[in-house]
Amino acid sequence: MPLGSNRTWSEMMMVIVIALLGISWSMLYLSGKVKLTHCFKKAAVATVLLILAQFFISYQLYNNLSIDANSSFRELLQGISLTLFFMLCLLLINSSQRIKTTILVIIASGLFQAVYGSLMTMSGIEYTFFLKKETYFGVATGTFINRNHLAGYLVICLSLGLGMMIASLKANTNSWKGLVRQIFQAILSQKAILRISLVIMVAALVMTHSRMGNSSFFASMGIIGTLAILLKKRSVGSTIILLLSLLIIDVAVVGTFFGVDKVIERLEKTSTESESRDEVNLYSIKIIEDNLLNGTGAGTFYNSFPAVREKEIGFLFYDHAHNDYIEFLTERGVIGIAPLVLLVIITFLVALTALWKRQKALMRGCAFGCLMSMLAMGIHATVDFNLQIPANAATFMLVLALGWIGMFHRPRRGRSGKSEVGRLKLKD
Repeated sequence: MPLGSNRTWSEMMMVIVIALLGISWSMLYLSGKVKLTHCFKKAAVATVLLILAQFFISYQLYNNLSIDANSSFRELLQGISLTLFFMLCLLLINSSQRIKTTILVIIASGLFQAVYGSLMTMSGIEYTFFLKKETYFGVATGTFINRNHLAGYLVICLSLGLGMMIASLKANTNSWKGLVRQIFQAILSQKAILRISLVIMVAALVMTHSRMGNSSFFASMGIIGTLAILLKKRSVGSTIILLLSLLIIDVAVVGTFFGVDKVIERLEKTSTESESRDEVNLYSIKIIEDNLLNGTGAGTFYNSFPAVREKEIGFLFYDHAHNDYIEFLTERGVIGIAPLVLLVIITFLVALTALWKRQKALMRGCAFGCLMSMLAMGIHATVDFNLQIPANAATFMLVLALGWIGMFHRPRRGRSGKSEVGRLKLKD
């Protein structure tokens, strides 16, 4: 909430809360009240890669490779907390009900950000988190400082929301009558609330006027949506209708009202002459070349960049590269970034397998949300630094965990020996 935790005090508060949660779970484990989940065991390779990434930052500090030890230590604390958060997600989201609740909470959070950011913009009362805006007037930023960070967060929430919608779709019908009946049932059921929430979030996404935020959302939705249709024959017609409704209703109707034309105008005016980000990236490559293997130290971009910057970018202060890939390379080098790259690739393949092979709709929904979020964040990362914002980074760790959950989640068995599915059937 407070500026995406993009302040030291808020970031450390997040670290402390996650640490307390981890200690609490460990105490329950030692007392025999909780057990390691199947998903946690299967995701051991992902956990090891995250731990290796934190060990490398410790290596940088121990060998005085960091040009700013305080920043690197803070980055290490955040990295440990995000690793622990990923592990806790695998350990605690251990039932279908908890999976649904978790995703619905994220959607509700995105809905709040969308409503808050839209109201601030339309009313002219320009506030972030109890603070008056200093920049980005006339565009939605929610409780973030930067519109691109709100856009990145909304895209994750929208991706998981779409996953939930797809999970609720029924199998194909053999007639147009049955298809029309399904559509009206969806409109009049509880799914309508979810669908309206997605419309509101799309409207807020458009109101951010974030070029890559909007582009990454529609590109990832199209690519992963097509994959979902090709990999699964079940509910193909319903999936196509859902995705087309997002494109037609949300863009043509909602987007037009809330300023999609301004986003298009910004895209058309984008050029190397009007942007300084490309120069920042070019100068940052010099840092990479000089520190290729070990980097300059985690969290030290703002220290290393002034030495290579030139007059073309004026007097602007850059505490982050507007490219997550380049920033990670400058700070951690090839060795430090390798575990993180492997983590993302493996998780993407795991989620893709889940989308292909899992029969349970909820698990496919998790996989869809994970894949779409990862692709969108990967695209957006080429021009911005969402993964440097603690709130977005933590939410992304949840997305990675949901990819493994979508593939390896098993219904829990109670003391009676009945599975979670069996108990649910008995209740029905």
